[in-house]
Amino acid sequence: MSEVWRVNGVELAVAAVGDGPVVILAHGFPDLGVTWRQQVPRLVDAGYRVIVPDMRGYGDSSRPDDRSAYTAREVGRDLIGLLDHEGADRAHVVGHDWGAQCVWPLGVDHPERLLSLAGLSVPYVRPAPAPPIEILRRRLGEDFYQVRFQAEGIAEQVLERDTAMTLSAAFHDDFQAIVGPGGRNDPPAWMSEDLFAHLVTVFQRTGFDGGLKYYRNIDDNWRAATERDRQVIEVPSLFVTGSTDPVARFMRVDASLFTDLRVVVVDGAGHWVHQQAPDPVGAVLVEHLRRADRLAL
Repeated sequence: MSEVWRVNGVELAVAAVGDGPVVILAHGFPDLGVTWRQQVPRLVDAGYRVIVPDMRGYGDSSRPDDRSAYTAREVGRDLIGLLDHEGADRAHVVGHDWGAQCVWPLGVDHPERLLSLAGLSVPYVRPAPAPPIEILRRRLGEDFYQVRFQAEGIAEQVLERDTAMTLSAAFHDDFQAIVGPGGRNDPPAWMSEDLFAHLVTVFQRTGFDGGLKYYRNIDDNWRAATERDRQVIEVPSLFVTGSTDPVARFMRVDASLFTDLRVVVVDGAGHWVHQQAPDPVGAVLVEHLRRADRLAL
């Protein structure tokens, strides 16, 4: 059961459960806090206080109109605001997909608030030599989904013409089909029919505008990264990915940007590694958190 927390000038629908050191779980696109359903009980049983928001732009959380409200730095301030709301000095922060994109910068912007960082499926990388959308457009073409997502209004129409089809394409790791011709509209084997129907209902109500605005800040996030005085993350960090994740085709983790990084590749899993392989991912997360707790003593 979620409640509304007001942080950083927005309202976030938040589920909070358990006692102990705080763990914040940040979801990505197109998803909701429910993405963490298989990890929350394991983390609570391991002795953690788990905080799971629907990120800004999603579900029952605020959906600001201004594109600049969805930069990684601004979303990161939401997560720091959750710590403040909870009265916690520091926390473990875990993100998947765009959640990972938004938590990695906390390692250089707010290291004093972190016990550890973990990113799933989307790695922390060194800033590209030019604005990323320009590079993606040149290398992968105008039809590449992240390039197509830049078209305000048009991308929303494409994704919302058949919400079930859009979500099915995403969850089957066929990202290009999201902006392509119609295809399947069923959930993958690792997702129940009931959960898929719930997600379809929510996105039919909210649309995809909030999530698309994260993509429309890719170049602004790049500019912010190039302006940072430091790039290296020093807190204990973990990157988990699936061996078949299509993101690995154009993004690779850069271990030189960490002083303490563990990388885990889950064989046979794709982009939704924490849902496709919940037991191994959950075990790796608990091990990572406990190790960071020991180092913090």
